[in-house]
Amino acid sequence: MSTPPRVTIKDVAARAGVSKGAVSLAFNRKPGLSDATRDRIFTAARELGWTPNLTARSLSSQRVDVVGLAICRPARLLGLEPFYMEFVSGVESVLTERSCSLLLRLVRNVDEEMAVQDAWWRGRQVSGSILVDFRADDPRAASAQRLGMPVVAVGHPTLTGGLTSVWTDDATAVSEAVRYLAALGHRRIARVGGAALLGHTAIRTAAVDEAARRLGLTGVRQVTTDFSGEDGARATRSLLSAPDGDRPTAILYDNDIMAVAGLSVAAEMGVRVPTDVSLLAWDDSQLCRLTRPTLSAMSHDVHGFGAEVARTLFGVIAGEASSHPVATPVLVPRGSTAPAA
Repeated sequence: MSTPPRVTIKDVAARAGVSKGAVSLAFNRKPGLSDATRDRIFTAARELGWTPNLTARSLSSQRVDVVGLAICRPARLLGLEPFYMEFVSGVESVLTERSCSLLLRLVRNVDEEMAVQDAWWRGRQVSGSILVDFRADDPRAASAQRLGMPVVAVGHPTLTGGLTSVWTDDATAVSEAVRYLAALGHRRIARVGGAALLGHTAIRTAAVDEAARRLGLTGVRQVTTDFSGEDGARATRSLLSAPDGDRPTAILYDNDIMAVAGLSVAAEMGVRVPTDVSLLAWDDSQLCRLTRPTLSAMSHDVHGFGAEVARTLFGVIAGEASSHPVATPVLVPRGSTAPAA
């Protein structure tokens, strides 16, 4: 039985209708090709089952085809959080098309992350990195610029120190959530937020305060947590233990894990959802659709967000990227919200 002929770069070029040089430009992330041409080349390579010789490429360019991502979260929490699982899946979907890999590292703090990024770049272990979870006066922007490392920052430009950034419009989405609850007649609204140090937590906090001011809501409370179900449950229990005149009639959560935990606490305390309290989650994962009642949520395409972040990083490497928002999360009303009693 004869062995099928080996697919070569020439075959990919012929399938895509381009030169061998264009295929090389595409897979080496060099400028000079339109996005449509790059996509056509990657599609042809995928259809033919062709991948470049990564060893030869790294020897000739002294670069490896790896993208770095360091996340400052406990491994236990990261494994439970649907957002990052979907985000990483979106990143991987683009890296796979380009025969690249993701180097994921969990770190304890920003200093450790900067040391990791420094080691990755100086050791030629990565071609670029994705930076997440920005905070005010974040030192990682200056560190990346000193290294000259290609990065894309996931965060609002006010937080990312001039780095190329991709973000969702959290402020507009939070304002919409507060307006929606107020339109249902809720006047005592609480928010169970994330870590206080994170920039997007601060943006959401300010947006809730501003929306409450514009709507004349005086009974708004906000608490911060570590994003875990345990902390979300603890915060919910405290809010629902307030006297009847102070107890919130609606609670907005900064992620779906805490919202699910809050729903369990309400059942435990005999507080009916949505009759006695309405619940609204951020990040519309499958969790929100499996609860009873189903959870209303601020929904956005997290997988698509991760994919766009990866595409933007390749643009940074090629010198062709610019900062841009991806989308504004959209409110999806479900069974956990209802008019105030």
